[in-house]
Amino acid sequence: MRLVLVGPPGAGKGTQSEWLADFLSVPHLSTGDMLREAVGEGTALGKMADEKISQGQLVPDQLVTDLVGERIQKPDCESGFLLDGFPRNVQQAQLLGQLLAESKTSLDLVLEIKLGEKVLTQRLLQRGRSDDTVEVMRERFTVYETETVPLLEFYRDQGVLHSIEGDATREEVSQRIRGIIDAVTSD
Repeated sequence: MRLVLVGPPGAGKGTQSEWLADFLSVPHLSTGDMLREAVGEGTALGKMADEKISQGQLVPDQLVTDLVGERIQKPDCESGFLLDGFPRNVQQAQLLGQLLAESKTSLDLVLEIKLGEKVLTQRLLQRGRSDDTVEVMRERFTVYETETVPLLEFYRDQGVLHSIEGDATREEVSQRIRGIIDAVTSD
């Protein structure tokens, strides 16, 4: 199964990704981890990414897509993968779609974990990270709304988006995800 996990900061994507990748027997692909790995290994893409990062710039969509494309060609992704942190916007989603079409595949599922800003703020403040201030969180939510809401519409139009409420225990959210996967795989 090839799927993307989407949700605002603090929705529990990381927590759910761990068991989900294991449950599906597919690799969990975090673009942040892939970028750090490519930079650490000094690959051509890693060097380009490092140059942008060291200048305080965002890594361009095409570069991130190329990195993902390189990674999903590896043998452990033959039976699928779980993308976390990518795509973040419609342009990245279109690039990913082109990449998958070249391999004669497509996404099976885009799973959105929904959670209200008030609950998210409480969760993020409880994490205790130094960058989890109310001001920083508001900015993250604003970016999420402007970038990701159009992305959700893009995938809704393709018929692959499924949303679940994330305001529940870890186990309850996992059960909801499992129910969607069961429904998608039985079609």
